[in-house]
Amino acid sequence: MKAPEGNQPQGAAPRGAFGAESFFPPRMQKFLRRLEQTTHSDEVWALLKALGQDVGLPCIDFIAATDYGDWRRTMFVRTSYDASWLHDANTDPDLYRWSYFRSHGIACLTPIVVGLEFLREYRTLPDGRIKVLREAARRGMRAGISIPLRQHAPRQAAMMSFLGDHDRGALLDILAAEGWTLTHCAQAAHQRYLLHFTQEYVERNRITDKQLELMELIGRGYLDRHIANHLEISVSAVRQRLNALMQKTGTTNRVELAALAMSIGMLPDPLYSPGSAPAVLVQSGDREDIRTQEYGPEP
Repeated sequence: MKAPEGNQPQGAAPRGAFGAESFFPPRMQKFLRRLEQTTHSDEVWALLKALGQDVGLPCIDFIAATDYGDWRRTMFVRTSYDASWLHDANTDPDLYRWSYFRSHGIACLTPIVVGLEFLREYRTLPDGRIKVLREAARRGMRAGISIPLRQHAPRQAAMMSFLGDHDRGALLDILAAEGWTLTHCAQAAHQRYLLHFTQEYVERNRITDKQLELMELIGRGYLDRHIANHLEISVSAVRQRLNALMQKTGTTNRVELAALAMSIGMLPDPLYSPGSAPAVLVQSGDREDIRTQEYGPEP
């Protein structure tokens, strides 16, 4: 289900707050309770746009890549503003490697202030990148905050930025009041967005029910002749469907298809499936005196 237009997504009403939750910033609480109700990545994005508007940083961009150790492929880029003017900078390798994501977000976990107002606080940038920051300032993105984000299984890097037309002092005032909220909400929204984004893989790539069934059987280790018997079709028909499925998904072999089936939730991850571990390891105490206890799997 796609979220409705506008900044405020609709759907199930957020639950009320418990007393123990009320000691944290109200804006953070409201955001997280609404985030709990989302069912689609568009709804998460609508919440982020509303948060940016509320704190005076309405220009948001969100980028994710498949591996922070060895850059392989950009998963998605999403912006709340028209980013077509960035095309030249993003296609020039000498400029793109100086983006905040490539130069900081891939290697570091610390949030940073960004934009023309904080040019002197960052590493020395080439003239072409400074030109990009000047154009961004002209378009209402003079200063902001960029928050590196991580997911480790699989290894993925992301960065979320909130920007607005503010001078240095105004941006620092916003961070003093809302920095904790922006950082924590970005981290939570990143995880929720990736959950929905993964679940939407089938919808996004228009994979048919027959192709899904084939992917599941491959993931379970069925050979072509077993799949043919199960589907009551010929082995040659199985191979035709398999080739079509690999072309649609960009995979090159059965192992990649099986991994894809697990990644999108069609098959359980053996590392985390019930009963996969012989025991639960619990460690307590200081580093010099760690007490270890193993609990057997639940019956």
